[in-house]
Amino acid sequence: MASGLRPKARTTYRQSRTIEPLHTTGSIAVTLDGSKIVTCLAEEALLTELSSGKLLCRFSCASESITTLCLSPSAAFLVLFTTPPSLRLYEVPDVCSGQVVQPFRVIAHAHDAPVHVCTVDPTSTFLASGSADGIVKVWDISAGHVTHVFKGHGGVVSALKFNFPRDPSIASSERTFQLVTASVDTRIRLFDLMATSRNDQEALRPIAVLDGHVSVPRGLDVTPDGKWLISGGRDSVVLLWDMSANSRSTDGSISKRKVKSKDVTPSLFKTVPVMESVEAVGFVHPELNDFTAKSPRLEFFTAGDKGVVRIWDLTQGSVVYSLATDAGSNAVDQEAERQILDAFYLPTEDAIVSAHADQNIFIYSLKSRSLIRHMVGYNDEIVDAIFLSPPSSPQNSPSQSRSRDTQLALATNSSLIRIYSISNLDAQVLAGHSDIVLSLDQGLGGRVFASGSKDRSARVWAFAQQPDTNGWGCIAVCEGHAESVGSIAMSRVYDDADSHPRFVFTGSQDRTIKMWDLSELPLTFSGVGPVKCHSLTTHKAHDKDINSLDIAPNDQFLASGSQDRTANVYEVSYTPRSGGKPPRGEIKRIGCCKGHKRGVWNVRFGRTERVLATGSSDKTVKLWNLEDFTCVKTFEGHTNSVLRVDFINHGAHLVSTGSDGLVKLWNVREEACVATLDNHEDKVWALAISADEATIVSGAADSVVTFWQDCTEEEEEEREAKRADQVLREQDFMNYLALHDYRRAIELALAMQQPGRLLALFGEIRSAALEQGLQNDTSASGNDALDEVLRTLSSADLSLLVRYIRDWNANAKTSGVAQSVLYAILKLRPAEDVLEAFGYNSPEGMSRPTGTTSSLKDIVDGLIPYTQRHLTRLDRLVQESFVVDYVLNEMDDGIFNGTDGEIMDVDEPSYHAS
Repeated sequence: MASGLRPKARTTYRQSRTIEPLHTTGSIAVTLDGSKIVTCLAEEALLTELSSGKLLCRFSCASESITTLCLSPSAAFLVLFTTPPSLRLYEVPDVCSGQVVQPFRVIAHAHDAPVHVCTVDPTSTFLASGSADGIVKVWDISAGHVTHVFKGHGGVVSALKFNFPRDPSIASSERTFQLVTASVDTRIRLFDLMATSRNDQEALRPIAVLDGHVSVPRGLDVTPDGKWLISGGRDSVVLLWDMSANSRSTDGSISKRKVKSKDVTPSLFKTVPVMESVEAVGFVHPELNDFTAKSPRLEFFTAGDKGVVRIWDLTQGSVVYSLATDAGSNAVDQEAERQILDAFYLPTEDAIVSAHADQNIFIYSLKSRSLIRHMVGYNDEIVDAIFLSPPSSPQNSPSQSRSRDTQLALATNSSLIRIYSISNLDAQVLAGHSDIVLSLDQGLGGRVFASGSKDRSARVWAFAQQPDTNGWGCIAVCEGHAESVGSIAMSRVYDDADSHPRFVFTGSQDRTIKMWDLSELPLTFSGVGPVKCHSLTTHKAHDKDINSLDIAPNDQFLASGSQDRTANVYEVSYTPRSGGKPPRGEIKRIGCCKGHKRGVWNVRFGRTERVLATGSSDKTVKLWNLEDFTCVKTFEGHTNSVLRVDFINHGAHLVSTGSDGLVKLWNVREEACVATLDNHEDKVWALAISADEATIVSGAADSVVTFWQDCTEEEEEEREAKRADQVLREQDFMNYLALHDYRRAIELALAMQQPGRLLALFGEIRSAALEQGLQNDTSASGNDALDEVLRTLSSADLSLLVRYIRDWNANAKTSGVAQSVLYAILKLRPAEDVLEAFGYNSPEGMSRPTGTTSSLKDIVDGLIPYTQRHLTRLDRLVQESFVVDYVLNEMDDGIFNGTDGEIMDVDEPSYHAS
């Protein structure tokens, strides 16, 4: 019997997580353990956890644009250079809770020109920065001062790298600490940082200048033993330099002649043409490479304008393998440039991180030679969103049990569809459309989905089941519309035994609705090209653009909303293929819902009742009866266009989103808004609700996707617990009053934050003292017990009581109690206690009580004017009392004719002779 009960209505939702812009431009940095990443977003830097995609903290830059950044190898310091050229040093917090981190040191005018490259040495002690005026500075991070200034570069400094050999097996009496620089003059310079400690006269001059590139070198790397240097540039070549302290002969043998560090000139060992402009280069697997042989075995990676990371064998001068995704390679021809701007190798994770010009960040595993993490830096405007439920593993068939709503598909202001894993926000980008994707809809419970685009086509996507394919792929294309496909709806009826979807409807700006047959499509993507779908029918539906389509849960009705201010309802007739007969489909209009004053943006059928909900630009949501197509309810509350609507709680509640950036939850029966969810700053175009209705997802034009999690039961439990606790506290308060235990009564009233009960308590004590005439000079408040309570009140309770006194003092009726209690506090407590209660002159640096924001100065400023007003009022009353005394005295003189002690007998008449 319990299984047949309807679940409790979900009426309270709370923000659980968001997908926000992560990276717009500039450099990135990853900790050596691969757990955190630092990215640039406009005028701040973000620290994000890679495993979950959770934002850990923000680094503020005071509204200055970031030009470059780097993270110390110890992950203890973050270095930012901004415009105007200033240096900002931050300590990376150990415990992160989304807070904003301020720099512990800011050096204004660190350079005279913008800084575009910087790096930290392996010991996290020194920082090197190169500016556009050709000057390189070396900084002591902890002290914050410059240790070296290197000039002479012929233009913008394009790359920096420290050479600090760390091979303990090599015993050397002299340490090697060098800085390798590259600039737009195509030269690579080598500076000795230890020369200054030897008081060398030529310490600031390069010990070697390497010529070999004919264009700007953009990538530099040095082996851990410091013997090999690799450089890559925009001249499409990679050069390997021998940095050994011993000179190498022409036949490759090593000479035993010892030379001084400053006499060493690195020699060019090999040139590798890579046939692309190189933006980043570095050694991989340095622990496996043979650096001691005459012909060393070296592997390195390159990344450049082709958007592909390549692993090279230096001995053969050939590519070992490439790291790229199919979506990425297709997007080069269809989407924005996917040039790699920065890339580096993570030895501990054996992975390569690459940042692309289209604001995507990829992490590739060299062990599996595959993409293991994809982070979308910026989604732009979110247009639509749907939940997806792909099979949990390739071995599971679609009919087997699977997790529901494990992925989220987003249509953004792009031709690419973003697929996010809800567990860790790992992303996949689907390429196929040639123009912006406008609409999405799912079918078969999220196992397939369809998309409509400005390229006048619709595509159907399915999950790949083969081990050699990854993620989703396009299985069908629907082409035939003359204008953009702005709305799409897939058939709703399915069961786990289905092997094919049934049909899909598309609505276009050409004002027509097309019905497409999907009965022969597979449920999985096999890697082959998409098939072309057959159109079953075309119907001229509206006089203006069609904005929305929806299919009834039983697949028997179709609704369309248009800019012509109407919503049409159609009867759907579909016959699948049988007996050699082709499938047939028709739609027939059976009704029109008229009543909106502006265009209809969205239509949605009720899931349990024969009703239709519509959202319009006239700021209203209307509910229509499908029996006679009349409006039965109108919901008003949005301050701008209503863009999306949907039902929850078996049709008892509606969810709507609008151009005002709000998500509203409506009670259908009462036509009232029961909750407003606010986390967007622009139009909320996308709305998706999970199958169990526990999660609502909203996406807006501000590039923010918000997950709203149901917390109805938690809220009710919290309210019930608070209610029970409140009842117990009130009973305890009454018991304390009956026992005259003023201390506990006052402390409990302060803990419950009930100033009314506290005021009544003080008023009763004051009235009792006045009535009994207990004007005791030894009692400041008129009650010795109350004096003792006020004398020993804790700092937190004292500060809260003073704030209540300020509020009471603002009312003439309660000012007497406020003044008497304030007098008692000032009489019984020294000034130091009051200051300490508000966080002043506290030996432990006591913080202010939780939940209070006003300072002692604000309290005093609130007390003085009202106290002066009350004093003026009392003075006026005293003056008026003198007038009353004077009038009464004059009346006495007139009645008794000035005779003292004689009382006129008013009962006996007196006659006076005329």
